[in-house]
Amino acid sequence: MFTGLIQRIGTVKRVSRGAGLVLEIAADEPWARPLEAGESVAVNGVCLTVVKCDASRFTADVLDETEARTGLCELLPGAKVNLERALRAGDAMGGHIVQGHVDCRGTIVEKLTKGRDFQLRIKCGRVLAAQSVLKGSIAVDGVSLTISAIGNDWLGVDIIPTTASDTTLGARRVGDFVNLEGDIVGKYMAKSAAPSGLTEDALRRAGFMI
Repeated sequence: MFTGLIQRIGTVKRVSRGAGLVLEIAADEPWARPLEAGESVAVNGVCLTVVKCDASRFTADVLDETEARTGLCELLPGAKVNLERALRAGDAMGGHIVQGHVDCRGTIVEKLTKGRDFQLRIKCGRVLAAQSVLKGSIAVDGVSLTISAIGNDWLGVDIIPTTASDTTLGARRVGDFVNLEGDIVGKYMAKSAAPSGLTEDALRRAGFMI
């Protein structure tokens, strides 16, 4: 579990493809507590397991499903990524609950200047938009943000200068893909509100009614 508060910017050092995608990433600043093999790190919002690591970098395997659903497949050596280590018991809980399980890739369709800030408008599809609410939470490339505008198939998020400088979002442009993870609370509410399929006809077919 993560919070969406980015701890480090990382640089992709190596991308290898054999039986599957493997990423080697170095944090641009040293970690206060060294990484350990087996722990989880969110890379642009995607929960990955550290396979090997040393003081400066780590490698992680990427599942085929993860590669298909996220933008990790497009990373090249030199690319900058957002990094967050998994939350530990006793850590401060900021941001919002982020699982590191990306729902879909979104596409930035507008970048609007708003004084010192700017807004990213992201096409996300109808399913994620329907599960989201104005002023609710969304993780964009792993960054916990508040939804400031919403449509049938898009979301808007405002970016303050600190977020722009401390994450990769400051360099994002129209046409770029971003990883999106909706608020887990919204997903459960949408699921509970969905029709169950338990109709009179279904009960009759199952033999519960005559």
